[in-house]
Amino acid sequence: MKIAALRLYNVKRFARRGVAIEGIGDGVNVLCAANEHGKSTSFDALHALFFQSHMGLPRDVRRLQPYSGGNPLVEADILVPEGRFRLTKQFIGGRRATVTDLGTGRLVAQADEAERFIAGLIRGGTAGPAGLLWVRQGNTGLEKRKEDEDERQVRESLLTSVQGEVEAITGGRRMSQIIEACNAELGALVTATGKPKAGGPYAAAIEELERFTGEEVRLKAEVDALREALDQRTGVLKRLTECENADDKTARRSAIAEAEAAFEVAKNHAESLKAARAETALARSRFEAAGRDFRAFREALERVTVLQQERETARERRDATQHRRNAASRAVEEARAEVEAAESEERRAGELLSALDAAQKARQAALELDALRQRLERAEAIRTREEECEAELASITLPAGSIKRLQALELDIARLRAAEEAGRPSLRIAYAPGSQTRVIIDGQEWPDGDERMVRDVARLDLPGIGTLSVHANRPVDADGALKRAEQARATLLAEIGVSSLDDAHRRQEAATAKAAELDQLRFEKKHLVPEGLKALREEISRRAALPEALLELTGDPQEVRELLARAAQRVGAARNRAHEAQPERERAIDALMSAQASLAAIESELSRLEASLGPEGERQTREAGLAAAFAEMEAELRSRETRSQVLEARAPDLVTAEAVLRRVKSVDEAANRQEAQLRVTLAGLTGQIRTRADDAVEEAWREAREAREAAASRVSAFETEVAVLGRLREALQASRSAARDLYLQPVLAELRPLLHLLFDDISIVFDEKTLLPQTIRRNGQDEEVDRLSGGMREQLSVLTRLAFARLLAQDGRPAPVILDDALVYSDDDRIERMFNALHRQALSQQIIVFSCRQRAFARLGGNVLHMTDWEPTLG
Repeated sequence: MKIAALRLYNVKRFARRGVAIEGIGDGVNVLCAANEHGKSTSFDALHALFFQSHMGLPRDVRRLQPYSGGNPLVEADILVPEGRFRLTKQFIGGRRATVTDLGTGRLVAQADEAERFIAGLIRGGTAGPAGLLWVRQGNTGLEKRKEDEDERQVRESLLTSVQGEVEAITGGRRMSQIIEACNAELGALVTATGKPKAGGPYAAAIEELERFTGEEVRLKAEVDALREALDQRTGVLKRLTECENADDKTARRSAIAEAEAAFEVAKNHAESLKAARAETALARSRFEAAGRDFRAFREALERVTVLQQERETARERRDATQHRRNAASRAVEEARAEVEAAESEERRAGELLSALDAAQKARQAALELDALRQRLERAEAIRTREEECEAELASITLPAGSIKRLQALELDIARLRAAEEAGRPSLRIAYAPGSQTRVIIDGQEWPDGDERMVRDVARLDLPGIGTLSVHANRPVDADGALKRAEQARATLLAEIGVSSLDDAHRRQEAATAKAAELDQLRFEKKHLVPEGLKALREEISRRAALPEALLELTGDPQEVRELLARAAQRVGAARNRAHEAQPERERAIDALMSAQASLAAIESELSRLEASLGPEGERQTREAGLAAAFAEMEAELRSRETRSQVLEARAPDLVTAEAVLRRVKSVDEAANRQEAQLRVTLAGLTGQIRTRADDAVEEAWREAREAREAAASRVSAFETEVAVLGRLREALQASRSAARDLYLQPVLAELRPLLHLLFDDISIVFDEKTLLPQTIRRNGQDEEVDRLSGGMREQLSVLTRLAFARLLAQDGRPAPVILDDALVYSDDDRIERMFNALHRQALSQQIIVFSCRQRAFARLGGNVLHMTDWEPTLG
């Protein structure tokens, strides 16, 4: 198959516009254009025509639609041995697919029939050109990715077809068919990871085995439970008979009655003992209270006598401390008066000395005032000049970065003009020797050997012949970039207010000089008035406002300082005396307060005790009454203690009696509970045994065991079959791998001369699974393909596709090789060698190259393609 033309309408950037690439012939066909010109769009449209159904909406189809919407239309003219056909597809809206015989104009197929016709071209037999021979922009096809299985089968089928039946089985089609049959048999049983395949017979046998195994386990558990229930019922009946014995029940009731009677006797005696102990405790409390009252009364009498003596002593000490306090207070007051007089004298001397100092400073400030005013006048002049410089600098300063932007625009304009000049056609004339006739170009005589550039149109007057017009035929808007750059330069010059780049440089130099002058002025001002103009003005105002009275004040400061010193000494001496008298007064005050507090405490306690003892004449009678009450309480306590001791000696053991009663009751209750529980357990076991006996669980268990054994046999048979198939596949693959070198000889034979065009000493090892280059060997070193440089990988990708394309051509099924910017990383030397390789393979092969590298691909040669406007006949 060969492609003769490609047309597309409303595809991606060509919204509501049609373009066509006509005249695609044999050999190398090249379409070079700038980026965004539509090369990759053409590639994607051609890919969609061959590989996307017109009825579907996958991502690749949706990407064909422009942002403004519409229905993409793609058609291509192809040449096949049967003739020349036109393939047409419209996607998204108004979907259609047609195949037209261009020789007869007859509609060959449409809709699904057209899709089948196109599928036969690209996938029928072993052709499959797209995944094998087409290289999309940015994709070499050698990356580690999940590869399309159809593409791998295309390469494998092509090799077997070209090579023939290598050793009948080990490397050819029969080997592939056997491995595929083995894989199909194995795939029906297990997954790719070796696990049983869901829904397959192996998985069903395993599920059946698991189901019968679970049923056997369940029924075995029920049989075991039935046997255990029978054993438990026998034990329960035996124990229930023992619990229902009448003699044992009578003995338990008699023991309970005896224990209850003994407990009542012990409890009544304990109540009597408790009451006697309470009466004894009450008598003891009364005895202790009477003893405390009697002892407290006697201690209070003795304390009153002692306190009366201490009160007299405290009164004498209070009077003595009071006299000390009064004398110390008088001494402190006299010292404070002396301090105040001395401080007044010191203050007067200090004020006089301060006035004399202020007068002296005022006279000095008056002398410095003129110098400060001169500094202020000079600083203000500098500030005025500084403001003028700032205004001038602001008016001439250029915006930041404007010089760099203007320089960049100048460079762009110069480059664009040079490119424009280089791209214009030129004419040069050389007159024959002795010729006197001269050609007139644009109204002027054309000198011998002179070369002229043709900008748009040049008119040549040829004497005796006529007028020759030469047109440059530049593309529309060829100098648009130059005009835009010149317009941007003019706009920028207007914005910054200069006429040219030199004028801008002069403005910048003037601004730099003005900025230096401004920095110098600021430095001088800072050096002259470091404290600032405001502070200097305030200092001048302060010095000018000094009162004239200070200037007239006179006196001897030295005499005043001596007077001040003597006053300070007097103040210090007076303060020392005051400090010495103050502690004595404080100690006297503390002693007086302590004496008064002690006297008050004695009098308070004495008053309290006398109030508690009562009148002095009744104290003896009260003391005798307290002694008699104490003796009476003592006798009552002895009587109560004797009675309690007698009851306690005769008391039975209440705790033991209560424990015996609890024990005999618990024995009876436990026996009753056990009997009731045994009856419930017996009823449950009887029902369980009857239910399982009716279900015939032992017979069902034996049947489940037999079914499980049969299922296990089936699973074992499947396991054996999977193992045999796996071993067979390994043996077949090992055998095919052993013959792979011979199997790959066709592609290696085609690839070897292409490699020698680029590299001196290199060999390639192909991957046995993907049939793509895996490693290369050069200079004695093996290198993985994915570790090579981007340029090396893309070169190997293109050369490999050229080798497979040659095999297809030799097999009688030529298919086009399409490269979309496939050599973007190759250097100048390598890319020229790649051009040689393309032309070498193009002798019997159609190759279509899309590229944006116009200058580099100008050396490729071949049939140069162009994109032209096209208006489809919309149906």
